[in-house]
Amino acid sequence: MAVSPAVTTLCENSNEVFQDVAKLLLKYADNILRHPNDEKYKSIRIGNPTFSTKLLPIKGAVECLFEMGFEEAETHLVFPTSASVEQLKLIRESIAAERDQRLSGGQPVQATAQAAAASTSAPESSAAASSQPVTPPLSQPSSLENSMSFFATLQSNFQHVMLYENADLQQKAMSCIPHLQLSSAAEHKLKELREEDPECKLGIEDFLVLELLRWFKQDFFSWVDHLPCSRCKGPTQNASALTPTPDDLHWAAQRVENHYCQSCQLSTRFPRYNNPEKLLETRRGRCGEWANCFTLCCRALGLEARYIWDSTDHVWTEVYSASQRRWLHCDSCENGCDKPLLYEVGWGKKLAYVLAFSKDQVVDVTWRYSCKHPEVLSRRSRVQEAWLLHTINRLNASREQSLSPDRKQELTERLLVELVEFISPKKPKPGELGGRNSGSLAWRTARGETRKADAGTSTQTAGFVFTPTEKEKSDGCLRVCYRAGRDQYCRVSNDSEVIQSWEQCVWRKESVFRKVEEDWQMVYIARTEGSSTGTISWKFDFAPAGMKMKSVSITASSHTFHSGKACWHLQAGPITTEFSGDGKMQSFPSLSGSSEFIVVAELSGGEEESSWQHSQLFRQSLKETEESSFEILIHFEDA
Repeated sequence: MAVSPAVTTLCENSNEVFQDVAKLLLKYADNILRHPNDEKYKSIRIGNPTFSTKLLPIKGAVECLFEMGFEEAETHLVFPTSASVEQLKLIRESIAAERDQRLSGGQPVQATAQAAAASTSAPESSAAASSQPVTPPLSQPSSLENSMSFFATLQSNFQHVMLYENADLQQKAMSCIPHLQLSSAAEHKLKELREEDPECKLGIEDFLVLELLRWFKQDFFSWVDHLPCSRCKGPTQNASALTPTPDDLHWAAQRVENHYCQSCQLSTRFPRYNNPEKLLETRRGRCGEWANCFTLCCRALGLEARYIWDSTDHVWTEVYSASQRRWLHCDSCENGCDKPLLYEVGWGKKLAYVLAFSKDQVVDVTWRYSCKHPEVLSRRSRVQEAWLLHTINRLNASREQSLSPDRKQELTERLLVELVEFISPKKPKPGELGGRNSGSLAWRTARGETRKADAGTSTQTAGFVFTPTEKEKSDGCLRVCYRAGRDQYCRVSNDSEVIQSWEQCVWRKESVFRKVEEDWQMVYIARTEGSSTGTISWKFDFAPAGMKMKSVSITASSHTFHSGKACWHLQAGPITTEFSGDGKMQSFPSLSGSSEFIVVAELSGGEEESSWQHSQLFRQSLKETEESSFEILIHFEDA
């Protein structure tokens, strides 16, 4: 019997799967052969649950229909009048013979035929032959290709997240995480916040995930654009991909990048590992590796987490906050938490599909990450919405069979909360307006994620304003410290309020970012690569509280190298006062009686490609977590 590529591919499925799908395929063929003039048997609706769940996901099944002679017609597959009935019979008999042979316990017909065909073909190693992907027939319609490809993505990610549930792997991750330190820091910050605000509804997991993000970014994982040359340690550039070794494939590295050194003419291999266990050892990569390993670390700490896949080529994590009853966006590459509009607004991404995968279910969370729903909907043309909804429901139904009734009810209630969130109007927060920080300028520019200004617009963003709290008003004092090593503000009265991330208390910023030097274990704020200047400012306003200032003292630190410049000044109405960033406290009696002012730092100068590094704010060792890099002390009174 002639070898059918489609039936051969179908035979690669397990015997149980093959028997189930063969029964359906033979039914379709027999209906046409028995009722050649009845058009209803010559049409298969693509959205039909039987087709979309029992045929479409199965390797070789749809290919068999095309080899029989079916063609695509928008929402259906049809068997046209011009199709060859003899060809239909041929494929039908191939499937039937394979089925009968398997039922009788004999050698599979197609396997025998394939082996015979291979013995008469040109010599080829078995390893090379087995690594060749099965190519769908050229006649396969693009919409079905999209559906099959999308289903493969869904299924692959849905299976992958189950790795995070492996107890031994979680234990290995825990051995890498300073969990006692992180938990202690989280408990301390929660206690401080509750002392400041007894009505605080946040829970320990909210602070624990912030500590985990900080540790993961600053201490554990490192970003890779290009590895240094393994011989001379010099720069490398991308060259043609290398062949993965058996060990690479063991750790799910299907792709191996070639980082080539022009000087040494040497290739440095960079396997893109997709196994989180291996990533606990290598501790490096780009967003795929970061999100993969970070999600595992979340699960190891007992946090409910899910892996987020974005069709525009980014991945991150979500962590469930039981205290807030919602999922929190967490991007380990950016040390960002609860900034869902960062990608659309800050990076300028044109989102289409954003899907969340956990041990329990798949959820389409696209709408959490967009404030431009009509635009997103117009781009969701890869698969039919009804097909996507049905496919996700079927995947969830299969996974939820093992869940308890209480857990199912809990997931249903959470989903309802999410749906309300999705339809609620969103507005960007200050921390969601900036461009991407992780990766080199060239890499970010190539991906269109630097958030450069549109023609005639500014990248400046307005944000936080310091105004006195009731406690500060009664004390007549406001004191704010920023610790670069911890990347947090501490707002001190008699109690302390901790605010994570340098961006959260900024009034305006343009072309600046926080740089972490893993090799030197240093951190600082610098202007973005390619920018001639960068500015950052903080605003204080006492007028709404009916207060005026008696005295203002500021300690600011900046470092410059070569011809780099860091200029500091105060703006209070029409008056501008310059001061130095030498790390010493300075007083400003001229502000006495004023009700507001702005502290501004401007970065410029420097030499050649690394000029952006030659002017820095708050340069500090990552180990100096208690020292303040920036401090403002204000005494005030009733106006």
